[in-house]
Amino acid sequence: MNPSLIRRLLLVSALVLAGFLGATALALDQAFRSSLETSRTQRMEALLYTLLAAATLEEDGLTVEPPLADARFRTLESGLYARILDDAGRAIWRSQSLTGQPWSGTGPLPPGEQRWQQAQAAGEPVLVLSYGLEWEDPAVGSGRFTVELAEALSLRDAELQSFRQGLWGWLLGAAAALLLAQLLIQRWGLAPLRRVARELDAIRNGKRQRLGEDYPQELLPLTQSLNRLLTAERERGARYRQALADLAHSLKTPLAVLRSRLESDPDTPAPPEALEQIERMDGSLQYHLGRASRAGRAGLEEAIPAAPVVQRLLRAIPLPADRTIHTEVHCQPTARFPGPEADLMELLGNLLDNAAKWAESRIRLSLDMEADRRLVLVVEDDGPGIPESLRAQVLERGVRADQSRPGQGIGLAVVRDLVNDYEGHLTIGQSPLGGASLRVSLPLHPGPVRGED
Repeated sequence: MNPSLIRRLLLVSALVLAGFLGATALALDQAFRSSLETSRTQRMEALLYTLLAAATLEEDGLTVEPPLADARFRTLESGLYARILDDAGRAIWRSQSLTGQPWSGTGPLPPGEQRWQQAQAAGEPVLVLSYGLEWEDPAVGSGRFTVELAEALSLRDAELQSFRQGLWGWLLGAAAALLLAQLLIQRWGLAPLRRVARELDAIRNGKRQRLGEDYPQELLPLTQSLNRLLTAERERGARYRQALADLAHSLKTPLAVLRSRLESDPDTPAPPEALEQIERMDGSLQYHLGRASRAGRAGLEEAIPAAPVVQRLLRAIPLPADRTIHTEVHCQPTARFPGPEADLMELLGNLLDNAAKWAESRIRLSLDMEADRRLVLVVEDDGPGIPESLRAQVLERGVRADQSRPGQGIGLAVVRDLVNDYEGHLTIGQSPLGGASLRVSLPLHPGPVRGED
């Protein structure tokens, strides 16, 4: 099944939005990483200068007087470490955060040289800023030293992870909000198309004759063309029905005259073949006239309760005089027929007439409503049944399974055409009563039910 327009638009919007937000996230992540690196570089350089400002030269070397500006220097394994090396590479001072912790991977630098490198301190990877200097004090002397400042890489990673979590949280929230807004906009924008569908259903159910005129400018050519098509189709159907009605009425009188002339002389009986052909012609006229009257009408009427029609039909249906037939009826009170009463009368009349011709003593009629809004109509008899090899043929006009019974072979063809007009299904099977079972299933289109509150 093809996806709806809204699903297609939402899918395309989601793909475009995912690409856009993904590119935005990468750009923001890269910008934040660069900003983080720059900020860390500036922060570590400032801390290095703070250490140098607090340093004093003593007889045993360069030392830094507490308290230091950043409290992390005084907290063990805080992730911020500092030490001072002498010219031989021995550590002559350590921050309290590095007490008892190893430091490897760096060494002394010449005076005036600065270096960035990664090393190991306190058992974790760190970024180290090293600065070599020569310190002179007239009272103490001079010496060459290297001041090293290290910050744990995990601090940067934690800050970057926190930023990414916040970034993706906000981006996903923004994406959800944008998709919801897109859905609402699309539903609002496509509302006229849903209105067209509803009005076409109303036309199909016989509640409207044409589409409305107050549509957006982009849809007006479509709705106006549909209205012209509906009008033309309605007029064409009316002309077709009128032409067939005129033809049928124009032929009925000559047929009646022929039958009267053939039967007028009691001394000369009419040839049975001639009377049979006249009956066949009259039956064909009635068949085509009935089809013309139904053309374009099925499915355009309100659904009607079926029980009252069934009761009236049972009182009017002719039964064979040569045998007694009991008719059993099971009709749900909620059973409804999706069309006019005349069509239900014709459908049931032909089915019951066919059953009455072949039944020995029993006919059973059942009308039920299924859960999927379908009317199921079953007519069964206890006659000889219809052989499986002939079940498709007996639905053709003029075909009879047994020539020994009267009839023109038109009734079941009329039933088949009616069922097709209502987009239903007709199946022939074997009844538990022993004879034929004709099952008709008709969809009940949405709409009001005549006769119900």
